[in-house]
Amino acid sequence: MFELSISEDYVGVRLDKFLRKQFPDVPVSHLFKLVRTKNLRLNNKRAKPEQLLLAGDVVSIRKPFEALSAPLGQVVSKPQVSPKAHIPLHILHEDDWILVVDKPSGMAVHPGSGIPHGTVVDFVRAYLGERAIRNGFSASPAHRLDKDTSGILVVAKRRPAMVHFTKLLTEGKIKKRYLALIKGRMPSPRGKIEVALAERQQTYASKLKHGRRMQEARTLWQQLEHQSGCSLLSVTLETGRTHQIRRHFAAWSRPVLGDTRYGDFAFNRLAKKHWGLGRMFLHACTLEFAHPKDGEEMRMLSSLPSELGMVLANMGFSVQGEEGVFQCLGLEERARKEKKEESR
Repeated sequence: MFELSISEDYVGVRLDKFLRKQFPDVPVSHLFKLVRTKNLRLNNKRAKPEQLLLAGDVVSIRKPFEALSAPLGQVVSKPQVSPKAHIPLHILHEDDWILVVDKPSGMAVHPGSGIPHGTVVDFVRAYLGERAIRNGFSASPAHRLDKDTSGILVVAKRRPAMVHFTKLLTEGKIKKRYLALIKGRMPSPRGKIEVALAERQQTYASKLKHGRRMQEARTLWQQLEHQSGCSLLSVTLETGRTHQIRRHFAAWSRPVLGDTRYGDFAFNRLAKKHWGLGRMFLHACTLEFAHPKDGEEMRMLSSLPSELGMVLANMGFSVQGEEGVFQCLGLEERARKEKKEESR
């Protein structure tokens, strides 16, 4: 028999998830068999997979087998990092709890189908090295950002930080602002889109049994400028549905330029030919949140990428560079302060 003590980094984690983290090479069926046969105990009592762990809890495993041969409390395997991941990251902020990066367009956040490496996860863990793992938790993005969207992404370096951001997202306490270039003109200077969106993660079996599940979604927008049949918008989210901005504006027949899934494909080709748009024009420019350590209000800014600034210039927008965008967003004072600090 051996025991594992629960540290503060695992508070609130389900027992089954804790075990899978500790023993990634052990079949899940073996772990559940330990529970069923009472060979796995929590605080010397019969354990249940869904139980939430507390600091100081003791997990006892009474039936040793070869797959559970790692030293106590040690993660069996470390995240594999591709050699291609060793490239510089544009880091906006770093401390012991979080890492804030400026993600470029075209980079996936997580490995997935057809994307084995070269993701934000790879880059972050390569940058952190041995610091990528803390008490069994591997540094991971705390929220989503589409592959073709550029801008601010927060990475949790500790499990409590991840729990903190999950809570903030659930409660709608993270303020996200995007810059989006859309086809057409909005009907008023500012407004809100409230169109329910189908849940993209719903399984096929669930669709057959319950029908398509719809989720409420709310997007706020402000029209900054209109040129060449397109509008530059400042967009904020009240909910965080998958592809929410892209799907909402497409539903209003005003798709985001360069969007290869929901966009106007013929207009995208025109935008590339005449204005040099080679990517989707959607950029996460500001992010406001409470820091997981002490609740301090954090405000992150990301400049408009140069390739998007060039497109605005080619289209005749007066907002072309970083300063112009900040002025439209009401961030002139912050922009001047940052530039002054950089010149020192």
